[in-house]
Amino acid sequence: MKLDIAAYCSKEINCSCGRRHFCPISDVVVSSGALAHLPILLKEYSHIWLVADNNTAAVCADKIRSLLGHRIAGELIYQRDSILVPDETAVAELSDVISEQTDFILGIGSGVINDICKFVSWQRCMDYGIVATAPSMDGYASSGAAMITDGMKVTYTTHPPKYIVADVDVVKNAPLDMIRAGYGDIIGKYSSLNDWKLSRLINGEYFCQDIYDLVLDVTNHIRDSAERILARNADAIELLTKALILIGITLSLAETTRPGSGSEHHLSHFFEIVGLVNKQPHFVHGIDVAYNTILTAGMREQLAALDFPVFCQETAEQRLAAWHTIYKNIADEVIQLQAGAGSYERTLEPIYQEKWQQIIAVLKECPSAVQCAEMFRSVGFDLAAQEKMYGRDKIRSAMLYGKDLKDRYSVLWLYYVMFSGKPEQVDYRKFTAVK
Repeated sequence: MKLDIAAYCSKEINCSCGRRHFCPISDVVVSSGALAHLPILLKEYSHIWLVADNNTAAVCADKIRSLLGHRIAGELIYQRDSILVPDETAVAELSDVISEQTDFILGIGSGVINDICKFVSWQRCMDYGIVATAPSMDGYASSGAAMITDGMKVTYTTHPPKYIVADVDVVKNAPLDMIRAGYGDIIGKYSSLNDWKLSRLINGEYFCQDIYDLVLDVTNHIRDSAERILARNADAIELLTKALILIGITLSLAETTRPGSGSEHHLSHFFEIVGLVNKQPHFVHGIDVAYNTILTAGMREQLAALDFPVFCQETAEQRLAAWHTIYKNIADEVIQLQAGAGSYERTLEPIYQEKWQQIIAVLKECPSAVQCAEMFRSVGFDLAAQEKMYGRDKIRSAMLYGKDLKDRYSVLWLYYVMFSGKPEQVDYRKFTAVK
C-alpha cells in the first residue's frame, strides 16, 4: 500500500460529505535518512528551541544539533525518574525558558513531547515541528493536544505541527513495546470508527464517508502487515508510521477526533487519570488502546446479543457515589463536566427502541473480541496483562464510568443504560479471550 501523505497537506479538498477539508501541515517526511531534510525544511528559522526528554534526546539529539548548528538557540531536556506527564509543571518548564527571539519549537519524541510542544507553541503563537522517535501513536499530525489540567485529561484544540520528520532508521529501532503501541493505536480504529457511525445513527452527528473509508482501509492494511511490523521490516515500519501520521491528518480534515478516537481511547484516559489520582501504574497509550479495543468489542457483542433493548440503569445517587470513590479529588470536576454536557438529562431510550435493529447492525460491523485478540496476539501482546495491571474491579469500573471523563457519545453510553443497574452482568470475562 502506498500512502501519499502530501495529497492531504496544505491543500483544500472538496469532499462528497459537503465540507471543504484542509490540513495546514506544510510537509511530512517519512523515509530512511529523513533527518537530513531538517536544514532545508527549517531554513526560515534562526532561533530554534529543541525539546526532548532524557530518553528521546539520547536517540537523535546529537545528530539534529550537528545538522542545525548555530540555529539552535537553546534546548530543554526534561529530566524525569518516571513517566513525563504533560501537565501544568511541564508546560511551565518549557514556557519559562523560551525567549521572545525563539521562532520555532522542535520536539524530539512521541506523544507527550509532541503534545507539550504543540500546546506551548499554540499559546505563544509560533510554529513547531516534531521529529518522531517511535511509531507509537497517531497524534503527531493532529491539532489536539492531550494535556493533564487540574488532574483531568483535557484535549485542547490547538494547531498541528508545521513539519513532521520520521527517519525510518530511527523509528524502526524504537522499543518493541512502542512499535506494538502504534499497531494497537491503529487497530483501535475499528472501535473509533464504529462509535462514529453509531453516533451518526443515534445523534445525527456529522459523518464523512470518504474519511471513514480511508481510515478503515489504512487499518486493514496495517492489520495485514503485523508479521513484518513485528520483525521491524523497514518498509512495514515506514507504512505504520505513515498510517499513524495520516490518521492524525484526518482528524484535522474532519475537524473532529472521531476518525481516530472513541470508546477505546476513553477507557485509556480512564486508566491514565485514575492511575495518576491513585499513584498507580498504567500502560503507555497505544498498549492501553489495544487492550481496550478487545474490551469494547466484547461490550458491543454483549449489546448486539439482545433481541430488544432492556434498560437497567443505576440511580443518580449510586453514580455519584461511584464517581467519588473512583475519582476522589477530581470527582467534582467530573460532576461539572457531565453537568455541563447534559448527557444524563437527555433521554435516548426512545431512539434506542426505535432504531434497535439498526444499532445492532452497526455494532456487528466491528470485529469481535476474539478477532481483535488474535490481531494483538499476532504481534506479541500478553492478553492477560490488562487484568494483571488493573485488576477486575478497575476494569469493570472503566466499562461503566470511563465515558464520564469526556463529553463524547460512544458505545459506553449505550452499555451504561443497559447494564449499570445489573453489576453482575458487567464482566468482561464473558466475552474476551481472558478467562
